[in-house]
Amino acid sequence: MTTTEKPPEALAPLSLQPDRAFTDRLTELAGDSFSSCYQCGTCSVVCPFSAQGTHLPRQEMLFAQWGLENELLSSPNLWICTTCGNCARLCPREVDIPGTIRAARDLYVAARDIPRELSTAFESTSRHGNPLGQSARKRAAWASGAGVDVPVMAKLGRRVEVLFFTECYWSYHPRGIEAAQAMARVMAALGTDWAILGTEEQCVADSQRLAGETGLFEEAAAHNVETLRKYEFGRIVTPDPHAYNALRNLYPHYGGTYEVQHYTQFLAERMDDLELHAIPQRSVTFHDPCYLGRHNGEFEAPRRLLEAIPGVDLIEMGHCREDGYCCGGGGGGMWNSSFVADHVDERLAEVRVKEAIGTGADVLAVCCPFEVSLFEDALKSTGNDGKIVVRDIVELLDESHGPAPVAGGASAPG
Repeated sequence: MTTTEKPPEALAPLSLQPDRAFTDRLTELAGDSFSSCYQCGTCSVVCPFSAQGTHLPRQEMLFAQWGLENELLSSPNLWICTTCGNCARLCPREVDIPGTIRAARDLYVAARDIPRELSTAFESTSRHGNPLGQSARKRAAWASGAGVDVPVMAKLGRRVEVLFFTECYWSYHPRGIEAAQAMARVMAALGTDWAILGTEEQCVADSQRLAGETGLFEEAAAHNVETLRKYEFGRIVTPDPHAYNALRNLYPHYGGTYEVQHYTQFLAERMDDLELHAIPQRSVTFHDPCYLGRHNGEFEAPRRLLEAIPGVDLIEMGHCREDGYCCGGGGGGMWNSSFVADHVDERLAEVRVKEAIGTGADVLAVCCPFEVSLFEDALKSTGNDGKIVVRDIVELLDESHGPAPVAGGASAPG
């Protein structure tokens, strides 16, 4: 071919023109940090889905920069991402990658049909005040089985030191209820002046916000802030890292400024006041929740609790603390497992339980309400059921402060 001949059509250069209107809409929702991305690829290397061939999130940052609306909003990666934050932690340009993903989801939700499981969770939150679709009247029903008094603010009629924001999975999920009841017994053992909102509480909805339903989050925030204004309390304590994130960092923008602690932080400050006896000797490995650890910088409180329990030998996984591996439940992933399973070889919870088993530990300890059921299901789906036991930290504490075990007659919980 001479220099005067035109190249074949198949070899014609591709010409893409950025859609400035789309990038402007993204900027309004997420800021313009995505424009600083220079495609180094660090984010895709450290993404927990890096071994799954998803190209997350480098590909999505390119689509965002170029204003390629259809390419970005059509990418299944948009719903696979858990917003775990490891990409942003290591980005050399400090790009708010999870924020860009969330903004793209906002635009998607406003214009297109979202995955069915997510849609069901959104509708249940809007209708019932929780993503599990349970009756609001039953939100405090868990307390009847705790074996101790669980005061309710409306009935108590006075200021309390601790308002315990139970959140949805500890209120309704069978395994969450067990942890909530254990927490009530620990609070009673400490002599804590505390109460719950009961039926007045609604989902904080931070995970719904991260999954693209900002409007639903704002409605939940308005309801909860208005409810909290009715009462006097010293601090809010919650078991849910996602609720902790929203109550601590976002609710002040909606008129609700509080002292907020995750339950592990609250209890870690009071371990000297809780008489603990030795539980049957067992090795324990711990999973760091992304929204307690990476997003809010708390790595020590859960470990202080575990190390305070006589009989527990803490073994760290290779991925821990800042480098912790995601459980797959954040950013709406808790309600999107079927969609994710269709696009990856292994779900993150399945990868994580294999790492936990690899430590040789007897127990996988967690402190996020999503994680007990996620990891127990992952043990079954990977054929590893029974090789490790999943327990919330507060369940181990409850076991340790309860009646002393009879010598030679105790065994690890099943």
